[in-house]
Amino acid sequence: MGVPEPAASAEVLLAELLGVRRSELASYPGPLSEEQAALYEGWISRRVKREPVQRILGYAYFRNLRLELDEHALIPRPDTESVVDAALEAVDRRDGSCRVLDVGTGSGTISISIAQERSSCDVHATDYSEGALWIARRNAERAGAKVRFHRADLTSGLDALEGSVELLVSNPPYVRSTDIPDLAPEVRDWDPHPALDGGPDGLDFYRRIFAGAAPLLADGADVVLEVGDEQAEEVLEIGRCAGYIPLGTHPDLAGTPRAALLRWGSS
Repeated sequence: MGVPEPAASAEVLLAELLGVRRSELASYPGPLSEEQAALYEGWISRRVKREPVQRILGYAYFRNLRLELDEHALIPRPDTESVVDAALEAVDRRDGSCRVLDVGTGSGTISISIAQERSSCDVHATDYSEGALWIARRNAERAGAKVRFHRADLTSGLDALEGSVELLVSNPPYVRSTDIPDLAPEVRDWDPHPALDGGPDGLDFYRRIFAGAAPLLADGADVVLEVGDEQAEEVLEIGRCAGYIPLGTHPDLAGTPRAALLRWGSS
C-alpha cells in the first residue's frame, strides 16, 4: 500500500522547507535553490518509505506548540487535543489552578500544553524513559512552560505528591500487543513500541494507573485518560472496580469517545 494522502505530505514538507503556510505555496515566487531541491528530494524519498513527516522534520505541531521529537517519544496525534481540552475543563472547574500530574508524558505534549495554557497550575509529569524526559524538558523550556519532570514508572516514587494531585491525566499505551504488527508503517516502524503496547487486551496500563495513583490523589481529584477506539466503557469499568467514580467520556473531533473521565474520593 502506498503513502496515504501523498500530495498533503509533499505540500507540508515543501511549506516547512520554505517557511510558509501551505496556502501560500501557489504564490511562492521563484524556483527552489539547488540546495533546497536536494533537501526536498531527500525528504520525499524518505516519505515514500513511509517515514512520517514529523520524523523527517524532527518536530510536530500540537495546539500552540512546536514539539521536538526523537525516537523515544510518540508523535503527538490530533486526537490528544481533545484530552487536553477535557483536562483544561477540569482545571477551570477549580478556578484555573490546581496540581496536575501527567503520567507518561513522552515529548511533553499534554503537560506542556496545560502548563502553557493554564500557567497558574503546578504541573508535574513522569516518564520511565530518560530519552523522553530529555526531549520533554527541552520542549518545555522552549515553550516557556513550567513543568516539573520526574523519572518514574508511571506513578511510582512520587511520595512528595502524596494526597495532593487534583488532576491526573495520561495518554498511556493502549494498543493490544497482537495488533501492533497490523498498524500503519508510520506508527509500527517509527513510534517506540513501549509507548504503544498496552498488553494482551490493551488495558494493562489503565489497571496500573488506577492502582498506583490512588495514594497521590486528593479527595475529589479528576482523572482524564486517553483511550483507544471502543475502550472507553471498559476503562470506566476498570476504574469503578478500583474505587473511582466514572463520570463519562469526552469526544474527539470525529465524535469518538477519546477520554475517560473519572473522580477519586467522595467529593
